[in-house]
Amino acid sequence: MKFLVLYSTVEGQTRKIAEAVASHIETLGHFVELTDTNQVGFADPGTGDGAILCAPVHIGRYPSAFVHFLQNWKSILNNIPTAFISVSLSIASTDEAEKAEARAYPVTLCEQTGWKPKTVLHCAGALKYSEYDFFKRWMLKRIAAAENGPIDARQDYELTNWTEVKRFVDDFINDINTDKG
Repeated sequence: MKFLVLYSTVEGQTRKIAEAVASHIETLGHFVELTDTNQVGFADPGTGDGAILCAPVHIGRYPSAFVHFLQNWKSILNNIPTAFISVSLSIASTDEAEKAEARAYPVTLCEQTGWKPKTVLHCAGALKYSEYDFFKRWMLKRIAAAENGPIDARQDYELTNWTEVKRFVDDFINDINTDKG
């Protein structure tokens, strides 16, 4: 089978997740086309047996180019099996209200765009202190401290659960095979 892994990224962690998804699909013996939806000349989603889309949430929003991509391609995406990996640090929170807010982001996105993915994974991203400017580093350290999270800004912290990502991909592909079977 042929799968598309389409992503949008802001700080690079979502690209890393999409690359891991594509690599895992290839190890399962499938063909994969990996494309950044922010780039001109992206893949036509109608050419695959299924698609996994990945996008980060920053300040309560997905990247506008990703939203526009969904608005433009929703009719084709809704005609093939699709899955969505929503990347947000809020999902790693110990505060249930923050987790609930993170779970609502894809619902709002789907209402806004008309896209209907078959399944959604809420995935934590990374704290990349080394890449942040002074203000962003200060703000994220305060948030992390309130969560009893990592605050040593001399290093970065990857919060992505890679086992969960692989399991999500496996389940999605198994569901497609079951539906075809």
